[in-house]
Amino acid sequence: MIEICEVGPRDGLQNECKMIFTETKVELITRLIDAGIRNIEAVSFVNPKVVPQMADAEEVLKLLPNRKDVRYGGLVLSRSGLERALKTNVDYLHVVTATSNAFNLKNAKRTVEQAVEELSKVIHEGAATNKGVAGVLGTAFGCPFEGEVPLSRVLVVAEKFMKAGCSEITLADTTGMANPFQVQNVVTAFYDEFGKELSLGLHFHNTRGLGLANTLAGYQAGVRKFDSSIAGLGGCPFAPKAVGNVCTEDMVNMFNGMGVETGTNLNQLIEIAKWMENNMDRPLDGMLMKAGIA
Repeated sequence: MIEICEVGPRDGLQNECKMIFTETKVELITRLIDAGIRNIEAVSFVNPKVVPQMADAEEVLKLLPNRKDVRYGGLVLSRSGLERALKTNVDYLHVVTATSNAFNLKNAKRTVEQAVEELSKVIHEGAATNKGVAGVLGTAFGCPFEGEVPLSRVLVVAEKFMKAGCSEITLADTTGMANPFQVQNVVTAFYDEFGKELSLGLHFHNTRGLGLANTLAGYQAGVRKFDSSIAGLGGCPFAPKAVGNVCTEDMVNMFNGMGVETGTNLNQLIEIAKWMENNMDRPLDGMLMKAGIA
């Protein structure tokens, strides 16, 4: 069984120029729930001046269906973001840092060590309120400014986040630099370091066309949790040339063909992708909504 974390409502929309109405975001999430998605990164508690698309996080959460079987996540980058998140009913905090010094210095004016020190306090405080906390490690497979990011550094950041209170770790390929061989090596290193009981997820972008190949490599290495975005929406406002995430319906189609259960309705996901393409007023990257299932 694969666990999908749908990131379309957050990572999928955050880089879009067209402003999406709060009601449309809520309808998107509701449709995804109806299609079987149970883990959704719904909002981001970031500075609205920097990412205006995410300015309505609190309102979105107020309007979402109250479902005990659905987990809503919100991205947190700082203490101020934590303070906003703790005033809402968000279920999980997705605390994010890049593992590249060059990336952090360019976008946050601090080193990885400084970011980890600050965010460890955020994680500890968030976990103390009985919110779930997932640590998301960006640039884990490479940095557009620094190039190779030492695996040893990624492991150290993960360990510090878990000691601070993270119950899950997600490795994010921020600008789509990973390849399948690298993915298998990194996943194996994480399981060797922390044990198979580690709750490990993977977040890939399709910048260089390897999103699904990397997903498959992660699956073959033992991972069962994957981020994806409906219709292939996505991109990072802080990373140059970052394009869409792994497409949800394309990934589900791959796993269905392999006989791997995802708990979702593929036909409904395709219809949601088409609906979202109409809302965005531009062609989106998903392949299955163009080609069909058969």
